[in-house]
Amino acid sequence: MIDRLSNKVAIVTGGGSGFGEAISERFVAEGANVLVVDIDQSAGSEVARRLGENARFFHADVAVEDSVRRTVDYACEAFGQLDIVVNNAGVASPPVAIDLMEEALFDRLFNTNVKSVFLFCRHAVPVLRAAGGGSIINTASTSALKPRPMNAGYAASKAAVLTLTKALAIELAGDNIRVNALTPVASDTPLFRDFLGDGAEQKRTEIAAAIPLGRLGLPSDMAACAAFLASDEACFLTGISLPVDGGWTAS
Repeated sequence: MIDRLSNKVAIVTGGGSGFGEAISERFVAEGANVLVVDIDQSAGSEVARRLGENARFFHADVAVEDSVRRTVDYACEAFGQLDIVVNNAGVASPPVAIDLMEEALFDRLFNTNVKSVFLFCRHAVPVLRAAGGGSIINTASTSALKPRPMNAGYAASKAAVLTLTKALAIELAGDNIRVNALTPVASDTPLFRDFLGDGAEQKRTEIAAAIPLGRLGLPSDMAACAAFLASDEACFLTGISLPVDGGWTAS
């Protein structure tokens, strides 16, 4: 594998499973030092242990500012620099009608999926700016582009991520800080399996059949695209939403 990320330091939130785990693994394989960030201490620390000396774990709640600030500080202390921030941590919602959705669930979706992006940018941007630039990658969702019924809160939170990505890309371009989004379709992750609930296997089959390339996304699909966007090969890309979706948004 090409070491496109040699001498780079990355924070990956939600790094204990799913997309975040795969992105952390790919980044290390491509030469980066990675701070695996997760609220699940057991899962996150195990990923960092497995990835070896180029990875460390930090326990954090991405929706709490002091926790985010300490995460950024620790990454700089542990590795001496910061070049890449992957805002991947997120939560999903089970299917629920808008009139039955609890306020607490709506708040949780926006706090974890959107506020966390704001907080990490708030605290990481000064570090990236001082270093002469960097890359921020935000995990959105095809739900932001093609919402499904009974999923309004989640879709709205991911649409906010896309707009925030574009706004920050324009704002930070002069600082050589690139801000892009990955927009995955339904993918085989623990979060998606939790979302499916009862009748999961039948639902998986139905969803996969609706994707033009005929399968669900894989964490490795996201990891490959994240590594590209984080690398110098993507030096002229900012403000984009890259659909990692097997043709779903084109159909």
